[in-house]
Amino acid sequence: MRFLFPHSHAFRKGRVTVDDDGKAAPDCLVEFGDGVTVIAEWRAEGDSIRLTVPDYRTARGTLVTVQNWRLAKGQDGHWRSERTA
Repeated sequence: MRFLFPHSHAFRKGRVTVDDDGKAAPDCLVEFGDGVTVIAEWRAEGDSIRLTVPDYRTARGTLVTVQNWRLAKGQDGHWRSERTA
């Protein structure tokens, strides 16, 4: 599985592209719009996806600490992120 965020970090209600390569959970790639790629973990939760992104640095060097996201497909057909605890 591969997740593509168009910005240097994920944020609430942000769009994300979900590329299902048919590989089983938990390991996946998360690619950000600034060119940074990290290995993360995902799992299916009903119609949504739980994504855990570890600490990483943006291309400009800003530290982004570990974050947990719920990804859900909206009525417009696009996947969007919701931060979880």
